[in-house]
Amino acid sequence: MSQQTELRETVRARYAAAATAVAQAGGGCCGPGGVEVDENFGATLYAAADRDQLPAEAVAASLGCGNPLAVAELREGERVLDLGSGGGIDVLLSARRVGPTGKAYGLDMTDEMLALALANAGKAGATNVEFLKGNIEAIPLPGNTIDVVISNCVINLSVDKPAVFAETFRVLRPGGRIGISDVVADDHLTPAERGERGSYVSCIAGALTFTEYREGLQAAGFTDIEITPTFEAADGMHSAIVRATKPAESAAGCGCQ
Repeated sequence: MSQQTELRETVRARYAAAATAVAQAGGGCCGPGGVEVDENFGATLYAAADRDQLPAEAVAASLGCGNPLAVAELREGERVLDLGSGGGIDVLLSARRVGPTGKAYGLDMTDEMLALALANAGKAGATNVEFLKGNIEAIPLPGNTIDVVISNCVINLSVDKPAVFAETFRVLRPGGRIGISDVVADDHLTPAERGERGSYVSCIAGALTFTEYREGLQAAGFTDIEITPTFEAADGMHSAIVRATKPAESAAGCGCQ
C-alpha cells in the first residue's frame, strides 16, 4: 500500500467512525472516533439560528475549522458544491440560501458520512440537495456547471492538493468562486514541523503554507486570491478563510468535461 493510499484510508476510517458515533448517539456531540473536538472546531462556529434549523445529527457531525457559508455569499438560484460534505451541515444550509431554484451538492468518500447526510437531508425536508460519493481529487460532475465551491477543513486532508485545485477550477463556471475554510501553516514551517504539531487526520500535518496555498490556486488558474487567518489552531497553524475566482473569460468550451 502506497503512503498516499494509506493516508487516505486512515482519513476515511476515522471519519467513518465519527459518522457512526454520531448516528449511534442520536445527535450527541463528538469528534472522530467519539473523541471530543477542540472548541475552536465544529458547530460552535455557526450561528445558533443556523444550527437550530437543522437535525441534531447534522450539527453534531460538523467537525470543520470554520464556517464557509460566512464567506461564500450564496445567492438565490446558484449551484453549490461542498467538498468533503460529511454529515451535510453546509449542504443543508446552502440549500436554504440558494432556494428552490438552486441546488446544493455534497461530495464525500465515506459511506457512513453519506448515509448520515442523506438521513439528515430527509429529516430537514431538503429537496434541492444531492450527495455524491467520490474523491475531491476527481469530482464526479461535468465542467463549468457550479457557481460556488465551498469546503470546511477538508482540503488539508487531501493527498493530492494540486488535483483538488484543478478539479475545483474545472467544475466552476467562468466567473465562479470558492469560499473555503481550511487550516494553513506559516511559511517558515517545514512539513516535518507541521507534523510535530498534529497528525494528518487532525487537520494539521497535511496543511499547506500560505504561500503554497496561494501558488497552488494560481497554478490551477484562479485569480483574486485572498487567504485570511481567523484563529490559531496550533503553534504557527491557522484556521483561515480562502476566497478565489475563476476568471470570467475562461472559455466554457475548454473541453473540461
